[in-house]
Amino acid sequence: MSTLSTDQRELCLKFANTLHWHASDHPWETLHSYADLVGWTLDARLLSPEEAEELLRAAQAQPMVAAAVFERSITLREAIYRLIVAHINTEEPAAEDLIDMNHELSSALAHQQVRVVDQSFVWIWNTDTPALDRVLWPLVRSAADLLTSPEVLARVGQCADDRGCGWFFLDTSKNHSRRWCDINDCGNRAKQRRHYQRTRQARAAQQDD
Repeated sequence: MSTLSTDQRELCLKFANTLHWHASDHPWETLHSYADLVGWTLDARLLSPEEAEELLRAAQAQPMVAAAVFERSITLREAIYRLIVAHINTEEPAAEDLIDMNHELSSALAHQQVRVVDQSFVWIWNTDTPALDRVLWPLVRSAADLLTSPEVLARVGQCADDRGCGWFFLDTSKNHSRRWCDINDCGNRAKQRRHYQRTRQARAAQQDD
């Protein structure tokens, strides 16, 4: 049995960010196999090392099933990405993306139960029966929770870098003014570019004089 140790609503943003430069014409993939997916899920603390090893052993015994689950994960990730981008841009989401997400959500919720842990009622994933697609359950639940939480969804931003960084983040600034994935990365580049443009314009103005 596994419970989420990461904020559910932010988890899907981190998952969408596994494709770097998502908004560009040269995206960089970080997930190439089911093993990579399990590794990422382990790093996100959604699995224990023992659970991850169990899944990897099962994947070796069922390579075709593992490959199919991996393909589903990429389909889900891209659907989540496009749904969030549509919201940010105040556009109508694609029906196909909602269908893809709801298909995975229906499957995932069949494995969620209410249990008692430390004298408290909690949602928990029932993993008593091994399932290779269990790595998808918290991801799609995260997306559903985020998309149906207007106050949180309103704080989701996408890096404004003009090269197409595409990175999602949760804007926790007081005035919701965050524009960059990282002020020291894309933000610093934008600052340097603005400085260069101002300097160039100033030089051009001096030459005109």
